[in-house]
Parts: sequence; C-alpha cells; structure tokens
Amino acid sequence: MTSDASLQQHTLAIGGMTCAACASRVERRLSRLEGVTRAAVNLSTEEAVVEYEASRVKLRDLRRAVEEAGYQVVEGGREERQARRQDELRAQRRSLVAAALFALPLFLIEMGEMLGLPLPEALMVEHHPLQVGWAQLVLVLPVMGISWRIYAEGLRSLVRGGPNMFSLIAIGTLAALSFSLWGLWEVSVGQAHTFASYFPAVSTILVFMLLGRYLEARSKRRAGAAIQALMDLQPKMATLVEAGAERQIPAAQIEAGDLLRVRPGERVPADGEVVEGFSAVDESLLSGESLPVAKGPGDRVVGGSINREGSLLFRARRVGRDTVLAQILRLVEEAQQGKAPIARLADVIAGYFVPGVMLLALGAGGTWLWAGAGTEFALEIFVAVLIIACPCSLGLATPAAIMVGTGRGAQLGVLFKSPEALEAAHRLDTIVLDKTGTITEGRPVLTEVIPLGAWREEELLRCAAAVEQGSEHPLAAAVGEAAKTRGLALGRVAEFTAVPGRGARARVEGRMTVVGNPQLLAAEGVELDSAGLARAAALAEEGKTPVWVGVEGHLAGMLAFADVPRPTSGAAIAQLKAAGLQVVMLSGDHRQTAAAIARQVEIEEVYAEVQPAEKAEVVRRLQTRGRRVGMVGDGINDAPALAQAEVGIAIAAGADVAMESADVVLMHNRLGEVACAIRLSQAVMRTIRQNLFWAFLYNTAGLPVAAGLLHLFGGPLLNPMLASMAMAFSSVSVVGNALRLRRFVG
Repeated sequence: MTSDASLQQHTLAIGGMTCAACASRVERRLSRLEGVTRAAVNLSTEEAVVEYEASRVKLRDLRRAVEEAGYQVVEGGREERQARRQDELRAQRRSLVAAALFALPLFLIEMGEMLGLPLPEALMVEHHPLQVGWAQLVLVLPVMGISWRIYAEGLRSLVRGGPNMFSLIAIGTLAALSFSLWGLWEVSVGQAHTFASYFPAVSTILVFMLLGRYLEARSKRRAGAAIQALMDLQPKMATLVEAGAERQIPAAQIEAGDLLRVRPGERVPADGEVVEGFSAVDESLLSGESLPVAKGPGDRVVGGSINREGSLLFRARRVGRDTVLAQILRLVEEAQQGKAPIARLADVIAGYFVPGVMLLALGAGGTWLWAGAGTEFALEIFVAVLIIACPCSLGLATPAAIMVGTGRGAQLGVLFKSPEALEAAHRLDTIVLDKTGTITEGRPVLTEVIPLGAWREEELLRCAAAVEQGSEHPLAAAVGEAAKTRGLALGRVAEFTAVPGRGARARVEGRMTVVGNPQLLAAEGVELDSAGLARAAALAEEGKTPVWVGVEGHLAGMLAFADVPRPTSGAAIAQLKAAGLQVVMLSGDHRQTAAAIARQVEIEEVYAEVQPAEKAEVVRRLQTRGRRVGMVGDGINDAPALAQAEVGIAIAAGADVAMESADVVLMHNRLGEVACAIRLSQAVMRTIRQNLFWAFLYNTAGLPVAAGLLHLFGGPLLNPMLASMAMAFSSVSVVGNALRLRRFVG
C-alpha cells in the first residue's frame, strides 16, 4: 500500500516471459490502463508490481491486460509457484538431455573429420547422400520437436514486431531445414547426385538454445529461494505465557502485548522487550556481529535472533509484517523487483539483423524473378540468402563464452549464479565490503592476555580457561583455543556457575575464580582500579572487547578479544584498489571497532553502526551518485544490500540467505576472489564481443554473393558446400575463441 489512501499496490505472478522484450511488453500494456500509476515487471522473479487507483481499475482488468499481451497470470501462493518452477526446471533438464542424445550423432557426423575422428564412407553425405540424408533427418526431427517452444516464442515475437534471439534461431533453422529437405528431395528423385545438409547445424543450435533456457530457468528459481530462506528464520511456534501457565501457539497468532517465553537454543518469535531473565542473544542477522549480546530486563529483542543461554520472558511489541525480520524480507523483495534485466547484445543485433536479412532475401529473390531468371532460380537466391545468414555462430557466441567462463570460475572458486551477473560484474567501479565475516574472521579471537600484580600471563590464561571450559559462549571457546595452542594444562574445576549475559565463575584448584564483565566482578566483591579501567577503555578504542578475571576477591588481570582481519584481507583490498575500484566498508558494529579494522586494512570510506535497511540505503545512495556497486557480505543482515547492488557477492561460509540473495558466491571464502570474479567477467565479456563481431561478419560477408551480385557480372552463385564450410568454420572459430577462457588464471 502506498502513502496515498486512494492507491493500491498488487503483485501479479506472470508466466511465459522469456526475455527482456517480454517484460517490457507486459509493462507497457499494464501502464496503458487508465488508473494505473506505475507498473514494474521483473523478468528474474517473473512478477509485476502494479500501483493503481482501485476506483478506476480492477484486478480483473490487470489480469486481462497481461493475457492480451500473450502471457498468463499464475495463481497460487509463493510456495505453489516455486513448486511449479521446480517441476518446469526438471522438465527442461529432461528435454535438454533427450535433445542432446539425438544431436550428438549428428554433430559427430558433421565434425568428426575436423576432430580427427575416422568416419566410415557410409556416414559421408558426399558418398551416400540419400542414406545419410534420411538418417540425419530422422535424428533432427526429434530435436526440433523437443524445441517446439523456441519456434513458438520466436515466431510469436517476430509477428509482434519485437524479434529476439529465438526469432533468429527459428528463422535460421527453418531456412536451413527447408534448404536441406529440398536438396534431399532432389537426390531422392534423381535430379541431383548430392546435396548440402544443414541438419547437423540445426540440431546443434537448438541444443545450445535449450541449454540456455535451462540455465535461465535455474537462475529464476534461485531468486525465490532467498526470500524462502528469510521466511525460514521465522519460528513456526511460540510459547505464550498466560495467568502463569505456558502453552504453544502458532507464531502467526502472536499479538502485540503478549508475554512470550524463549528458552536456550530457540529463536525469538517477535520483536519485544525483556521482562524477566538474563541471557546472551545472537543478533548476527541484524548487526553481523559474531558476539552474542547480553540481554536483561528492559532490553530489546528482535524476532529471528537466537537465544543462546538463559531463559527469557519478553513482551511482544511488533508482530507480523511490523517485525524487523519482516522488513528485511520486504527489502529483499523490493530490491529484487527493482533490478532491470540486462539487455542481451545478441537480441539487439537480432532486432535489426532478422528483418534486414528477410527484406534482403525477398528483395533479391523478387528482383531476379522480375528480371526473368525463373521461379526456381529466384527461390534458390531467396533460400541462399537465408542460409548464409543462418545464425549458427551467432547462436553459439554468447552461450559458449558463458559456459566456459562460468565453468572456469567454478574451478577458481567463483560461482556466478546467472549470465546477467557475469555480464554486470565487469562494469563495477565500487566494491562495498561488509566487515564481520568478510573482511574479518567472523569469530572472536583472544588477542591479549594482560596480567596484573604478581600474576604471570600463562597462569592467568590457565585459570580463565579452566573456568570457561564449562561455558558455550564464543568468548569461552576463544579462551580455550588459546590455552590449547599454548599447550597449557587446565586445573581441576568445581562449583561451576554460568551467569547469562555476564560471565562465569568456578573454583579452580580450590580458588574461586570469576571471568566476566565489570558487573559480575563487582557482584563477587572484586574491585576494579582506575589503571585497569583506563586500559579497558584503550582496548575498546582499538575495537577489542575486554573481559576481567578475578581470583579470591582480587583482580588478576584482563583478556582482550577481537574479530581480527583475515590474513588475506589487506592484500585483497590492495588488489581491488590497484584495479581502479573504490572500496567501502559497511558494519553494524560500533564506530570505534569499525574504524580500527578499517585502519588495519587501509580502507578510507567507512559506514559504521548501520542497520540492515540502512545498508541497502547506503548502496542506493552510492548508486544515485553514478557508481556501479558490487556488495560483498556473508550475513542475513547483508541480504537487502546484496539484492540492491548491481552485483551481490556472498562469502560461502556465511548465511544461506546471503548466498541466495547474491549473484556471485565465493566458494573458497577468500576476499581475493572478488577481484578474480571481476577480471573473469571482463574476460568473458571481451570474448563475447569478439564472438559476436566475427559471427556477425561471417553471417553477413556472404550475403551479397548469396544475393547473386557476382552472378550479375558473370561470376558464380554461392556454392552451398562453400556456405556449409563457412558456417562450420564460423562455429568452430567461435567455440575455439570461447575455449581460450579455460586458460584464465585469475
């Protein structure tokens, strides 16, 4: 719903769209309706968001407009649509496999000699044209039948005046098939001894197009998985406390003001305020910070966060669509809907190439017919023009480079989730890095052991580790890991007690030892001196977390913890800068902590204490300044920003929702792979442009000859066998150029 009460907003799920032209057509048809103020169609999510005046236009009018444009409104909820997409994806995979099984023998017959494979004379069309021709026809017809949607969609787009790649493929393959059928018929009736067979070329093109459709459908399905991963964070059930009794209710039934109980290990079912109890709550979905936050009476808790230690009783304040998690969910949806599909260069070329070739073919054939050359000669000219322009190499140019490039990227640990992401990455000029888990390790590490008085460093660490071995807190794990690294033997422990949100105490070798925050030590009668407090403040300035240790009522020392930069972060950021990219750091952490990390890795532009909605807003502001932004993150809190950026890049070790929202996933968890991803994108796009140039050159250079220009001056007509050789060579050269990407080293 918009701010104007007279306006309503509705989302329509649309089926049947295959390219940017389809989305644009639906968007134009919806926008023309009286009462519609805005219509935005997203090809990736297959949805249209329509803003309209309910008094002037009805939902049925919106549905009718979509249907009149030639597409369908898909009913049912998001889960039902996801299930249908999964079924469609499986059907496309089966079609691809089936078509490939028929196309492979044809490809080997056509390219066997070039590949160095010895072929028997019985499989050579120049020696046994009739038998080989009929065998090829039997193999190519099933491939065409499996690919019927390509013909339906391509010809439909052509009729509507918006030809796309499918139109190019449909016209080219039908022309090639027609010419080959004519030649086969001439051989069958004895009018010719051999013929030019384009049956293998037809099958090869169609298999590549089926592969492209399958990859596109798979990327569309993943777009919905990000939202589903967010929805899975919302607990299905909650514990309601009424009149002192507890009972389980569906989380959807929670109302503002309800008292709810959250036990250790459970997710908080709504936003609210703690009434009773102490605990440490993992809020990394919001802040990205790895350290759990201490919670007590009066503190705020957020739905979807995880209660780590004690039991909490809290009062719900915001429920349903008003929770922070629901707002994050909406942000991801809006950012995904706001992404404009990237126009494919081949479609642009096809928009001019197809009608141009058709006009040239009609003009050439008609001119020769008018000049008295005869119907058969004119028909041969018409077909020859279409054949020489048959888009074999043009159809292979983009998918071949994308397949090789994405395959090489996977070998290097860079997973591109769609061709659009691969294309967009090469245009980036700004990289925004989340701090926790991206620049840093994402977990606390013991950085300093500070003994006071007569205590020695190793003895202080040994006592603290002995107490913490009974705790599951992340800081306790860091203490234990440090003690283990130093080979320290831990003392005998008794009377262990964990104090949720404050620390722990235990008797170590007969001495009462306390490890925790100042409040816990004060409660145990341990006095903190001014020198120690000053040292703790200095540690906080450095972005470190101080923890105090007291033994038998006396202060023994401090432990300092920090989420330190990854060993490779500094070099990776320097590499990005050397490539001419501007590097920005985002963090939900305190300004002091963020600034300390930024200094260590030499990042000048820093945004700290940034909430999830603000992270997406920071990216949006950078975009309004004309920057093309790549966002790198690993947490749920990064999901809206990942979706908002031109290219979202996720660390594989991070949250599932971050990886689903992202366009690129760094599988080896190394920040240096960001620069590798951008360079690979640049290499792939350079290869695609080269392929399209040479493919277009091959497909057009022979057009004047095919139109009979040389024959007009006494020269020969275009030899069909020569055309076949040129077509095969163009395809081989395009694929060979794409295969060079296998040597990309990052």
